Amino acid sequence: MTGQGVFDRKSALAFVLAFGVVSLFADAAYEGMRGVSGPFLALLGASGAIVGIVAGGGELIGYLLRLGSGRLAGKSGAYWPLAITGYVVQMAAVPALALAGSWQMAAALIVLERAGKAIRNPATNFMLSRAGNQIGQGWAFGLHEAMDQTGACAGPLIAALVLSHHGEYRTAFLWLGIPATLTILSVLATRLRFPRAGHVTHHDSIGETHSALPRAFWIYALAAALISFGFADYPLIAFHFARSGTVSATWIPIFYALAMAAAGLGSLLFGRWFDARGLIILVPAILMGAAVAPLAFLGGFWAALLGALFWGLSLGVHDAVMNAAIAGFVPEKGRAHAFGLFSAIYGIAWFAGSALLGLLYDHSLMALVVVATIAELAALIPLTLALKINR
Repeated sequence: MTGQGVFDRKSALAFVLAFGVVSLFADAAYEGMRGVSGPFLALLGASGAIVGIVAGGGELIGYLLRLGSGRLAGKSGAYWPLAITGYVVQMAAVPALALAGSWQMAAALIVLERAGKAIRNPATNFMLSRAGNQIGQGWAFGLHEAMDQTGACAGPLIAALVLSHHGEYRTAFLWLGIPATLTILSVLATRLRFPRAGHVTHHDSIGETHSALPRAFWIYALAAALISFGFADYPLIAFHFARSGTVSATWIPIFYALAMAAAGLGSLLFGRWFDARGLIILVPAILMGAAVAPLAFLGGFWAALLGALFWGLSLGVHDAVMNAAIAGFVPEKGRAHAFGLFSAIYGIAWFAGSALLGLLYDHSLMALVVVATIAELAALIPLTLALKINR
């Protein structure tokens, strides 16, 4: 049974919408947490370098784990068990932050949350790509990401509301336990409704995940690595907002919520655009990403707001289009492995960039901006090569 046999167009759309609900609740929980994690670490005594390293280190561990979980998913066919396990681990870490008494403990929980996402991500992306075989990869990933970012918008607003009334990060983390619980319930319901989304038989390609990936995939992965290297993580941006006084503590999660709303809109529009035009649509996304660091780190309140919106738009395009493109480069039998490998490359570059940008923040904002901007623009070179090869 191939991906085409798992879904027809109607059931494929229903599956994407159902998983969109799961992601809506999940993002409300963990993006609500991530929107205030930078200031929370600072409150516990962390420096700018530590915030950058924790943010990047969490991404690194998470993305490296995807290499293993993607390979495991492809070899075993255990897509649903891996997806459910990952959601349980990830959602448990969010309210547990209320118990953190030091930045080290908070950092460990932040990394655990990323690890949970890593366990479930290649498996869920594979199942979404099966639905995308029927309705278009850009539309499947774009629609899912738009619902994902709806939750990502709501989560920081929940945190902002709690902070405005109680002024306590720990209370905010406890409130975020509500969407975390709803995530687990909704993913279990989706598993019961669509059990065959992750089902394989002996006719499928379990174990056949080690065939050579096409050259265009590797060049495309290089472009993605440069993009992630220069893409400042929001905890560091939020840390700067708080330390510089550019944005007040109450407005920081609101900025993040607006960025998530922009990400949802960007993923929806660019996902459809990708199905019509292909990878060329990454060019404007890269240009927006290159403008993030100058606006966020060098500007005042309104420039910071524009930088947050550009950050969100770029993130939405990365999450929707970059994943959708993998399905175009790699046949179904190797996709779970390719999703994991691509994520590992992306994550290593993200860690290196986040750590470097965090270190530069403590010494020179201008150096930070220059490095981030050059890395983003440099991604246009391998992207152009990948476009030529994949024609």
